[in-house]
Amino acid sequence: MKKKPTNIVVMGMGEPFLNYENVIKSLHIINDPEGIAIGHRKITISTAGIVPQIIRYTEEAHPFKLAISLNAATDEQRSKLMPVNKKYPLKDLLSACRKIPLPNRERITFEYVLIHGVNDSQEDALRLTRLLKGIRAKVNLIAFNEHPGSPFRRPADETVQKFREVLRAKGFTAMLRQSKGSDILAACGQLGGHAK
Repeated sequence: MKKKPTNIVVMGMGEPFLNYENVIKSLHIINDPEGIAIGHRKITISTAGIVPQIIRYTEEAHPFKLAISLNAATDEQRSKLMPVNKKYPLKDLLSACRKIPLPNRERITFEYVLIHGVNDSQEDALRLTRLLKGIRAKVNLIAFNEHPGSPFRRPADETVQKFREVLRAKGFTAMLRQSKGSDILAACGQLGGHAK
C-alpha cells in the first residue's frame, strides 16, 4: 500500500503566484477532507516575491504557509541574483510580509541560498537580521549546489556555520537544509540540461 504525501511545497519549475488562481484552487482541494486531506500547516507556497499576489493572498486569508526566496540582503545584490527584485524591491516585499497575519507560533520562512563570495559573509548575515527585524521569521539556509557552467561556488562548511551562528545570535531560527541528489546533478538548483 502506497503512503500518501505528508507535506506539500509548491515551488520550482515556475513561480506559483504567477498561476495564482489554479495554485490556490488545487491546494484547497488537497487540503479538503474530501480531497487528499493534507492539513494546511503541512502545505507551503514558495514564492520569489510577487508582491501584488502576496498582498492578495493575505487579503483572502488563505491558511497555507508562505516561504519567500530572499537570497540577498540588499537590492543591488538581490537584483543580480533575482531579476524579479527590480520590479518588486526588498522594501515592497518586506512591507507585504509584515502585513501577513500569522497565527500563534507561526512564522514566515525566508529561503537563502549561500553563494561563495557573493552573499555568504558575516556582514551579509548581519544585514539580513536587520532586514528581517520585526518579522516573525525563520531562515532556511541552503549552501549553493555547484553544477557545470555556473560561475557560482559553494561556500565552505565553516562559512555556512558562521553565517548561521550570526542569525541565531540575533534570535532567529536558522535551519541548514541538506540537499540530496548533488552527486547526479539533481539537487536544488541543478535541474537543467547540458550538451555533451
